[in-house]
Amino acid sequence: MKNIQSIVFKTVNDYRSILPRIIVGLVFLSEGIQKFLFPELVGAGRFEKIGFANPEFLAALVASFEIICGVFFLIGFSIRVAAIPLLTIMITAITTTKIPVLLEKGFWQMAHDSRTDFTMTILIVFLLIYGAGKLSLDYLFQQKH
Repeated sequence: MKNIQSIVFKTVNDYRSILPRIIVGLVFLSEGIQKFLFPELVGAGRFEKIGFANPEFLAALVASFEIICGVFFLIGFSIRVAAIPLLTIMITAITTTKIPVLLEKGFWQMAHDSRTDFTMTILIVFLLIYGAGKLSLDYLFQQKH
């Protein structure tokens, strides 16, 4: 059990992760909330347009994960665990919405359309590697163990 805790809560002993955490946390928190506020544009309607089965359930599930994991990133709690669903969401978003743009409209249109997806993915990987940093709950838990 102690080994799992050391992996989950391990983080760097500096402040390098605070800005990436705030960026990722706010973007996913905002996107999750918007999926509930504007379901036809970014929630179930968008999931249906992409072609997902059971779009209402899937949109609510994704929105819930985005909100919960976004809050976890903001407070710096269990960043490595929270990163896994967010990476899954990002990989799914890229493969279902950006690869078709690449095939239909070319590289530069895909590069333009995927700039936020690419940025979020890279920031999540950064936080997966370095952890939440000194201003986080992970750091507090790491100090206790």
